[in-house]
Amino acid sequence: MESKDISRRGFLSGSLAVLSGALLVSDNAFGLPAYIKNLGKPNSLFNGVQVGVISYSWRSLPSSAEQVLQYCIDSNISAIELMGPAAESFAGAPESPAFIRGNLTDQQKAERAEYAKKMAEWRASVSMDKFVQLRKMYKNAGVSIYGYKPNALGPNNTDAEVDYTFRAAKALGANQATVELPTDSAQSKRLGLIAAKHKIYVGYHGHLQQTYTAWDEAIQQSKYNAMNFDMGHYVAAGHDPIPLLTDKHQHIVSMHTKDRKSKANGGANVPWGEGDTPIVEVLQMMRKNKYKFPATIELEYPVPDGSDAVKETAKCVEYARKALGA
Repeated sequence: MESKDISRRGFLSGSLAVLSGALLVSDNAFGLPAYIKNLGKPNSLFNGVQVGVISYSWRSLPSSAEQVLQYCIDSNISAIELMGPAAESFAGAPESPAFIRGNLTDQQKAERAEYAKKMAEWRASVSMDKFVQLRKMYKNAGVSIYGYKPNALGPNNTDAEVDYTFRAAKALGANQATVELPTDSAQSKRLGLIAAKHKIYVGYHGHLQQTYTAWDEAIQQSKYNAMNFDMGHYVAAGHDPIPLLTDKHQHIVSMHTKDRKSKANGGANVPWGEGDTPIVEVLQMMRKNKYKFPATIELEYPVPDGSDAVKETAKCVEYARKALGA
């Protein structure tokens, strides 16, 4: 199926499978879509392309490890980039105080500093047993964890915290830990060297600062420095993602997928098919060229009235399935 044959704005026309609940019916049920390979388990591997999700997509909902897993099942997602709080809470991390944006009082600053200290100590000593347990719980439900994104890879985090991140990622079954692309090359060199000890990639994520060459220095610093490319932000910054994907796909370990208007058109986050991001073309490019990195749904457009983040994620999954001819 060529992208020119697809009407992007009408792409979701027709019936959208009601994925929530449908995946949990008994084996003798009739009428399930043919693309669901294993009754009762999600399957978002479409013609060789793994469609995943970052758990940030469900930030508007309660997000324990168990709840996030249920959201995966309800939206037919079989692979995930897991944010830190759900996994760390499951593993018994110190409870976080309520963080407030903006100007902080001296007491709030002291509480943050105390919490950061407790987390650093916990991360340096925590057993990996609960992370292994979490991986098994997800795997038994049909969901693999390919990425881990705790708030532990910043310049103020200790080497022990960075080391913990890669140990935890490995215990979760992930091949990558993800973090925002540092502005200081010394930080990407530091992370890359520690990542190499564990043979786990660092996927550096970008926003509107992404350019064709943004990752070049980090990639040269370590074999395990890689790209967590964000296609939607790249388009909103005024760039065409096709040349970058063609030339640098071997350095990409995961790709955040969202629809945004181009810079010239205002850059808004919009439902899939309504923006300028070539989602269909890129997914078909991944299928044709057998790229192995996952296309990670990152739900950032406003959730419409009467819907919720899980239902909107399911729509994105269905959009990808149709694009990939599954």
